[in-house]
Amino acid sequence: MKPSLLVLAAGIGSRYGSMKQVDKFGPSGETIIDYSIYDALRAGFGQILFVIGSNFEEEFNRSFRKRYPKDIEIDYVVQDVTNIPRGYKVPVDRMKPWGTGHAVLIARPKLSGAFAVVNGDDYYGPESYREVFRFLLTLTDREFNQFCLAGYQLDKTLSEHGHVSRGVCQLDINDYLLGIQERTKIGYFENKIQWTDDYHVNHHLDPSKIVSMNMFGFTSSIFNYLEEYFEQFIRENYENPKAEFYLPIVVNKIVEGGYGKVKVLRTKSSWFGVTYKEDKPIVIERIAKLVQDGIYPESLWEEKMS
Repeated sequence: MKPSLLVLAAGIGSRYGSMKQVDKFGPSGETIIDYSIYDALRAGFGQILFVIGSNFEEEFNRSFRKRYPKDIEIDYVVQDVTNIPRGYKVPVDRMKPWGTGHAVLIARPKLSGAFAVVNGDDYYGPESYREVFRFLLTLTDREFNQFCLAGYQLDKTLSEHGHVSRGVCQLDINDYLLGIQERTKIGYFENKIQWTDDYHVNHHLDPSKIVSMNMFGFTSSIFNYLEEYFEQFIRENYENPKAEFYLPIVVNKIVEGGYGKVKVLRTKSSWFGVTYKEDKPIVIERIAKLVQDGIYPESLWEEKMS
């Protein structure tokens, strides 16, 4: 069975709104999601499954999914704050979704076998999809708790227009993950990459550090951990309306507890996305260059996949 691709896109607004996930960047009006799906299909992925918000469900069925060729298997699940373990009630002041870990967990009924997870507003590059697909395809039945993530060089993931947050990876000598440290406010200061801690102290970061951009490869065993840790999260954060259940937190718990291994697949690809509105012209320019270099056709869905 071909691995599936799970696209986390719950931030897309009704009738597209002004959400960056559906903003147009390609020469024929392509979104970043379009390039993700195109790269995934070329790599060999089968089903494409979206996690969307309830405010986008009608629009998704009415027009969004129709932008893709009919032979592409596309489905969706809705991330809703009411989807929590039995015995708990949603706090009245809870408005925002429960986070990326919860988004993956609710996709469980529609996923069988191995799958990759990506953010809907991030461009990862063709190589990353090929590497993750190859890893998932070669897993044996004995490697049920073997996962992977695409690792990017830090200096290839920054914005020129402000600070970003990145998950800095700690690796062993074989590129297996030892842990992910979330670093906030990473940016250039006096021509050096630094991050700022909660006490407003700057710390130097090696530009060659490997970071996670939330592109993971999982087997279905990940759902057992997500379910267990989400219930624990609900118990501990029930009254916090802003707390989020992040996917990297679960990955850290698995690694630190020795329950599974995560292979970091170093990629030469450059990540890009629209963290700030000023990033949009740069993204358009970079995609235009990729089209010019023959990586993508002028119009993604008018040409047959090869």
